[in-house]
Amino acid sequence: MASVSSEHNPLGKVSAYKDEYDASLLFPIEREESWRVHGLNRHEVAFYGEDIWNGYEISWLNSRGKPLVCLAEFHIPATTRYLVESKSFKLYLNSFNQTRFDDAEQVRTTMERDLSAAAGGNVTIVFHDVDARFPQAPAARCIDELDIEVTGYEPDPSLLQVTDGEFDGWVCSHLLKSNCPVTGQPDWGSLYIHYRGKQIDEAGLLAYVISLRQHQDFHEQCVERTFRDIWLACKPESLTVYARYVRRGGLDINPFRSSEAGAQAVNFRLSRQ
Repeated sequence: MASVSSEHNPLGKVSAYKDEYDASLLFPIEREESWRVHGLNRHEVAFYGEDIWNGYEISWLNSRGKPLVCLAEFHIPATTRYLVESKSFKLYLNSFNQTRFDDAEQVRTTMERDLSAAAGGNVTIVFHDVDARFPQAPAARCIDELDIEVTGYEPDPSLLQVTDGEFDGWVCSHLLKSNCPVTGQPDWGSLYIHYRGKQIDEAGLLAYVISLRQHQDFHEQCVERTFRDIWLACKPESLTVYARYVRRGGLDINPFRSSEAGAQAVNFRLSRQ
């Protein structure tokens, strides 16, 4: 079982840059591990979804040695046993840079095979031209301009409450920040929440988003923690939590969790990404 503290974990270490294909660079981390660290049960609340990674620095050599580049969209189901540590993901992608392949399909299927093995589930990949256009973000009510007093910067579900009235739509905040659980480096993002049911007090919701500011966890767990806390505190009829994290090292990570089995994540891109 992979561990965040494993001696093989590339996090927080100086890593040699390898530019020839090496699948062993991938470092999986069990999704349950972070929940255990915080004394929580990942399966206390049921959800569906996936992690969408966008790769902006995908390159390899064709059979004649000419470099080719593209964008890549990686879909990792939330049901996989493992998430892939982001630095190891980047090192793995770099290992294609000076490796020859017959065509783009060989590159894509090689990546699908390796990432599926690392994650313990069926990972799918789509390649895009470098000038591909992303869909637009959903229309959402931004709650960032609310004038609130903030007193805590660790997750506090007690901030989440419902008010009179009903709601069915998207709200968003661009004040999402959490920290890497190993390096302590900040992870910046935007949080999109769609729910149906009793109106959630937006001042409390914004305070809750801000309360993640000093929380140390991986992107995926931060979104799942947010989903759990809103679901238990506010009891919506339907809930989707979708984070669009800012790119780091040529990758952005966008976890999507929903109470609806058939919900589909739109891989939109914000200007800050």
